[in-house]
Amino acid sequence: MKKRLIGDLEVSSIGLGCMGFSHGYGSGPDRNESIRLIRQSYDLGCTFFDTAEGYANGANEELVGEALKPIRNQITLATKFRIAKDSAINSKETTLQQIRTHVEASLKRLKTDHIDLYYQHRVNKDIPVEEIAFSIGELIKEGKILAWGQSQATEEEIRRAHAVTPLTAIQSEYSIMERMFEKEVIPACEELGIGFVPFSPLASGFLSGKISKDTTYEGDDVRRVITRFDRDNIISNQPLLELINRIAESKQATPAQISLAWMLHKKEFIVPIPGSRKLDRIQENLGAAEVKLSEEEFIQVEAELEKITIHGNRTDEDIAKLKEL
Repeated sequence: MKKRLIGDLEVSSIGLGCMGFSHGYGSGPDRNESIRLIRQSYDLGCTFFDTAEGYANGANEELVGEALKPIRNQITLATKFRIAKDSAINSKETTLQQIRTHVEASLKRLKTDHIDLYYQHRVNKDIPVEEIAFSIGELIKEGKILAWGQSQATEEEIRRAHAVTPLTAIQSEYSIMERMFEKEVIPACEELGIGFVPFSPLASGFLSGKISKDTTYEGDDVRRVITRFDRDNIISNQPLLELINRIAESKQATPAQISLAWMLHKKEFIVPIPGSRKLDRIQENLGAAEVKLSEEEFIQVEAELEKITIHGNRTDEDIAKLKEL
């Protein structure tokens, strides 16, 4: 597996998003199988693993911590925190204390003494990013975390936070179906030397080519409320899949591998973290690092994409509706 740099962290060019082992996509493998799959990902060359305190109320961190404990010093571990605005937060000191509480809880669940990359899961619009950045800087000095990042941040939020405590990575949704961060955020990351880590790089599985208009979802599967999985949108998005399938056939690769290869070709500081819960899919995704698009092929894909309209998307607001179903 080839390596890439996000900030000063060297990671495998493709990582593993671990959320799905605990929630978000319906029932998954049992605990022992999940641990086995995470460890097998490392054996296949993956050294970058992603979780969050909010995934299954901390259970995902516990799972990932147990799985990675034997190889903790050989991998890069990322997790995320959220803090809510309340009356008790009125200074840098109280913000720092609250974030420290989150860090300590994550460290315990992850069975480690430090977090390599610690993201703010979503930028809280009620708390100045400078206040968060200051607090993170103090925790970096203490050695509890080595680097930090933001998720779904705007260019302005990135620049303001980076000026206080330099950011290592931005983790946001990005795929061949969702390119909203190409205009401002990714160029800003390039300018500032910040890595960009796409979550849902396969559009929640849509780009695998295995989704049909008749596919159904159950339980906590977020695809029940993500609009790109509406029956009409699946039908309307077939031109995109047809394009990817044509390229995949010519490269003797899979649609998922082409989707990831396209992303890897974009910028050297982009490191996608597809999630999967089956060994063959993990092998397929990690194998995308060996699929190369020539510059001519890449330009052709870009030109074809300009002609295709994408229908539906994925938003936090839609995912929140899942609790009502």
